[in-house]
Amino acid sequence: MKLIREFGMDTISLAGPIEAKLAAMKAAGFDQVMLKANDLVGHPGGLQAAVNACNASGLRATGFQVLRDFEGLSGHLHEYKIDIAKSMLQMAHSLGAKVLLACSSVSAHATQDLDKIAADLRKLAMLAVPYGIKIAYEALSWGRTVNELPQSWDVVCRADAPNLGICVDSYHVLAAKTSPEEIDYLDASKIFLVQLADFMWEETKSFEERMTTARTFRVFPGEGVHNDALVDIVLRLDKIGYRGDYSFEVFNDDYVNLPLELVCERAKRSAQWLAEDVLRRSTPLPGSMRLKAA
Repeated sequence: MKLIREFGMDTISLAGPIEAKLAAMKAAGFDQVMLKANDLVGHPGGLQAAVNACNASGLRATGFQVLRDFEGLSGHLHEYKIDIAKSMLQMAHSLGAKVLLACSSVSAHATQDLDKIAADLRKLAMLAVPYGIKIAYEALSWGRTVNELPQSWDVVCRADAPNLGICVDSYHVLAAKTSPEEIDYLDASKIFLVQLADFMWEETKSFEERMTTARTFRVFPGEGVHNDALVDIVLRLDKIGYRGDYSFEVFNDDYVNLPLELVCERAKRSAQWLAEDVLRRSTPLPGSMRLKAA
């Protein structure tokens, strides 16, 4: 039996080879995994060996990450990023991943013209069409131009490409203190991924602190100090009709020094909490009684 299908883990929360990470997630009851590029290129057996391991695990690829600093560039920088994007799309396709995550640019070399940014994202979406891949655009809370959810939504609307949508990341919403009410204005069909994480202090007072916290000390939902706000985000997404995947994107320097099964157990508790206490959904759990009905 498996956890509710909507919830999955990200490999960044775990240490060790990709085969061990996938096995630990599977043993905890998850049926999907968010994969990153160095899961593949860092495999000692090479790219194809990593792809084979992922395919053999029985876990569905939630998506593939992450394309950085793509939009707003010109000349040779733009052409360089086009080549990188093509390679990322090929790797995502080899995994059967249907979503490629693209983060808003932090580059000082990128224009701040929102129409140019939208045009570049439209081009990226067109490159993804032959692979059947959707592009989920995420506002990094320290992005140079796009650093809040409403801005990423504005740019996606300007681009107006059917396979271009947004990623809602609870960490960035919380860190930037974006009003959760902004979620009410989103089109659920254009939300291609939701990433969930919390952190352990009330606020991040600078872009630098946001980056450091994001990269070293996120925690699973239910473990941080923003439970009420995180619950509000999830319930608002559910209310507008979002029925896609939730991935736990938890960068944490402590977790990568713990046994895999202990970290996966923490993630499992978060999924149980969100499924039963927050979303009130009934789901079979590994080795457990069925959750109470709605």
